[in-house]
Amino acid sequence: MSFANLPPSLPSYDLQAAIAHLSAADPQLGALIARGREIKPAAHEDLYLALLRAIVSQQISTKAAAAVWKRFLALFPPEGYPEPRDLLQMDDDTLRGAGLSRQKAGYLKAIAEYNERGLLDYDHLTSLDEEAFTRHLTAIRGVGRWTAQMLQMFALDQPDVFSEGDLGVQNAMRRLYGLEETGRALQKRMLHIAEAWRPYRTLACKYLWQSLDNGTQIPPTV
Repeated sequence: MSFANLPPSLPSYDLQAAIAHLSAADPQLGALIARGREIKPAAHEDLYLALLRAIVSQQISTKAAAAVWKRFLALFPPEGYPEPRDLLQMDDDTLRGAGLSRQKAGYLKAIAEYNERGLLDYDHLTSLDEEAFTRHLTAIRGVGRWTAQMLQMFALDQPDVFSEGDLGVQNAMRRLYGLEETGRALQKRMLHIAEAWRPYRTLACKYLWQSLDNGTQIPPTV
């Protein structure tokens, strides 16, 4: 089934209630949200495709990721959907011709193999808590905690995920709050600030990414 034809899932939370909570809990964040564009929940059930796109997007700019993703999908006519069996049979040089490194090509095939084994079942994954979800996905070669968080935030639109290790979130929070810490000290400070955002930390992160608006290291809506 084509990803484009998948119906979105119902929102997992009330958007206006979430914005009101964030604005009351953190006036600085509230001002940033007021200046931004509305972000609507957009969960969907194709976790396999979302995971592929997250891998394609790793460590490259949003613009570059979009271009590589478009070339990748074009390898699977006529619908442009990378069915797992087709992806597993594809030559690595063909994948590299779309702009993927040999390493990423291997990661994409690992995801396809995981899906073929029935290990990306939507109902099962959505029943897991954050720790179990991360543990399940990081069993796939090339999938780390960041990728699992992006899937939770964008594909599942789970409301209370916070990615303190994401470069975009770090840069946005440095700018918004004038943070000068680095490394673990920075992440500890970020976690402390984000406590006030519960249970809507995902939406806060999305507005932080939007505030950068510089085309780099901002996860796509997968």
